[in-house]
Amino acid sequence: MATLEDKLLGEKLEYYCSSSEGEDNGDEGDDNKGASGKSRSSGLTIDTNPDATPAGGFRQQSSTNTGPKGVVKDWQRFKQLEAERRDETERQRLALAKKLTITATTSAEDEERKRQEELDAELNELMSEDFLQQYQKQRMAEMLRQTGHHQQFGQVQQLTSHKEFLACVEQENKHTTIIIHIYERQLAACATLNKCLDSLASDYPSIKFAKICSSVAGMSRDFRTKGLPALLVYKAQAVIGNFVRLTDDLSDDFFASDVESFLIEHGIIVDRALYN
Repeated sequence: MATLEDKLLGEKLEYYCSSSEGEDNGDEGDDNKGASGKSRSSGLTIDTNPDATPAGGFRQQSSTNTGPKGVVKDWQRFKQLEAERRDETERQRLALAKKLTITATTSAEDEERKRQEELDAELNELMSEDFLQQYQKQRMAEMLRQTGHHQQFGQVQQLTSHKEFLACVEQENKHTTIIIHIYERQLAACATLNKCLDSLASDYPSIKFAKICSSVAGMSRDFRTKGLPALLVYKAQAVIGNFVRLTDDLSDDFFASDVESFLIEHGIIVDRALYN
């Protein structure tokens, strides 16, 4: 029968030894050492044969006692692994969503793409050269109307006095371009230029063309022999062009188209092809 001491120690009586037993049964302990695989020293029981199975078929095993710090550490590690798994799941979900977005389109997106393609086609058509030229002509015509170029002349005016010359320049709309030919009757180049200006006056009715004899304008003899034919160009009562001895640029044999190109090149007139 187990004693109170056995119950308190939680050990079987046969595994317990006291110092008195060691002293009384010293010889007997030596004889049982080899048989049981246990040695007794200083009152302690040491199992020297770990493979031996105790009576009853059960064997006591040691266990690790986890303290509060170990529990906290395990919980932190668990949360870390849980967060990593959650992040990996989220990455996989985003990758799948991106793949589906790239490979699949909705009907609304298809309609939007078709509408964009139609707009691009219309824009390409609008940006064609023919359309741009037509638009430029319309805008040029609007600008000419807004700046007073709606006034029509259509022919070359003959100025017979210095007073008429001043009135031709000073009493005209500030937006109107005035081209005056100073000529001499005996010069063939002046006669040719007068014919060219008659043609240009009908082609550019918004521009005021006029002519005056050099002697009426009060030009010197030297100018009449060296500076003619000459063109004076006015706008808003200011000289914007002064071209003398035009034969140096046009040669002795020229046509209306040559005079037109000369005036366009020098910015006096705007090419009628842009607004007609």
